[in-house]
Amino acid sequence: MTPSSRSQAATGLSAGANRRGSVHARLRFAMVLVLFVLTIFGARLVQVQTVGAKEIARQAGYSGLVTLPLPAARGAILDRNGEPLAESVEGLMLVADPQVTAPNAAAIAKILADKLNVDYFEVLPKLQEPDSQFAYLARRVPATLGNEVLNEIAAKKFKGVASRPDPVRSYPAGDVAANLLGYLGEDAESEGKEMGKGGLERSFDRQLSGVDGKETFELASGNKMPLGSKSMTAPKNGDDISLTIDRDVQWFSQRVLRDAVQRADANSGTAVVMDTKSGELLALADYPTFDPNNRLRYSKDDLGARAVSDVYEPGSVEKVLTFASLLDADKVTPTTQITVPGELPVMDRIIHDYFDHGRLNLTATGVIAKSSNIGTVLAAEQFSANQLWSYLKKFGLGERTNIGLPGESRGLLPDPLAWSPLSKANISFGQGVAVTALQMATAVNTVANSGEKITPSLVQGKEKTSSGLNVGTDTTTRARAVSKRAATQVSQMMEMVTTEGVGTAPKAGVAGYRVAGKTGTAQAVGGACNCYRDGGFDVSFGGFAPADDARFTVYVVVRHPRAGGAAGGVTAGPVFHEIMNYVLQKYAVPPTETEPANLPAYWGRGSR
Repeated sequence: MTPSSRSQAATGLSAGANRRGSVHARLRFAMVLVLFVLTIFGARLVQVQTVGAKEIARQAGYSGLVTLPLPAARGAILDRNGEPLAESVEGLMLVADPQVTAPNAAAIAKILADKLNVDYFEVLPKLQEPDSQFAYLARRVPATLGNEVLNEIAAKKFKGVASRPDPVRSYPAGDVAANLLGYLGEDAESEGKEMGKGGLERSFDRQLSGVDGKETFELASGNKMPLGSKSMTAPKNGDDISLTIDRDVQWFSQRVLRDAVQRADANSGTAVVMDTKSGELLALADYPTFDPNNRLRYSKDDLGARAVSDVYEPGSVEKVLTFASLLDADKVTPTTQITVPGELPVMDRIIHDYFDHGRLNLTATGVIAKSSNIGTVLAAEQFSANQLWSYLKKFGLGERTNIGLPGESRGLLPDPLAWSPLSKANISFGQGVAVTALQMATAVNTVANSGEKITPSLVQGKEKTSSGLNVGTDTTTRARAVSKRAATQVSQMMEMVTTEGVGTAPKAGVAGYRVAGKTGTAQAVGGACNCYRDGGFDVSFGGFAPADDARFTVYVVVRHPRAGGAAGGVTAGPVFHEIMNYVLQKYAVPPTETEPANLPAYWGRGSR
């Protein structure tokens, strides 16, 4: 082999060796790379199988559907002129994703507690719930306030709190008609939903509440908030209820009543204003009352409608019913002569008048004008117990008015078979029988309405309460209690009550109008003995104007006055005057053009 051949052979060997070395290097690198990848993969696998398995499983578990309510707007309660007494306004519910809010839960909870007055220690766990991606934080937040809270949370860079529509119940007139409207409370059977708990809110809860809708959202694994609406059922808003109440008359009546109760240092008071011809209630006022926007600040005793729930003995206003009945039965006339002694023994008791006197020669008109208990008892002796009971029944005593308010009492008109001569005597002048203010207002209105009893109404049209009772102006019934003649005669007798120098309540009169009225002062049962001795008095005044063609009937009762005298003409009469004057002016009732009744109160020489 020549040198050159050897040189070529050596060169070829060297090149082959180099190629083999390069291949081996690449193989080694590849093997190292594969081992590295396998190492990383293995480490991740270990991590997944050990450290991260719980978290992945947790996140996967949140995938699915969440259904949220779409609250219906509650129907409004309107006065006779369409003015809202209760309405639903824009509001928000605040909700959270605890997986997002957890790191800042304490700070978010403090904002909510400060701004919304929610309990810090109740809302904090909701913001930290480890197994949830959804939590209610607050319901029915006014929109302005809710947005203010959301803006403050966002300004601090906190995430995970959002809002959804949630109407808020509002009572724009505050305490006006609150005793009628009632209030809302939590529905024990439906989380977060409110229902009527008192007044008309309760009576008509089914119509007012409507039907909530719902919206279902898909929760994607790992996502922070609901994404992608799957389905939606729109809410059906509640129906409105229109009342016969005049907001202005209601407001005025409440303010006058409040002043009178405070001035008399009384326990409470009620005023009823009724359209004589239709029986529609323009006002049903209570004091004390409450503001349903903040009802928790008030006593439970002040949340109801005393006009239908509280019972008391009516006292001398009932004399109107007794004499209307006697007139109807032709037992007396307005000028019937009655000799009234200073006291009258009945069984083992002595009946007195509210004022001391010797023998009085009073006409039947004078008995009404002077409010003589003794004269009434003597006149009523012409009736049997059953006859008097039957007439009082016709006037509506002992029966609910069924105007649609919950908690209405039927009062108490005892069975005549149980009457003794003493109980018959007492009942004739308004003791021993229990009534509600609305019952007595309806009875007085029967006289004003020419002897025809018309059932009062609070709701316009025809509505059905949640308990199934049909109510409203379209369901009104009429029934004759006494003749038109008897009603006219007793109305003229009642005019003398408000006549200066004759009757017991001249302050109840209204300038320019003929006013018929009657005072009431009744002993009340109470005290430790549960007897008349320690019970104090209830005072009242009922009447109507114009007396010759009545447009409005007003009835006022003040319970247990301790200042200013326990007399209906002194305490309740002025309230009647103010309310009647207001309503006559508001509805532009023309002044009376006929001459007032001028019936004699005495006969013979009058008194001895």
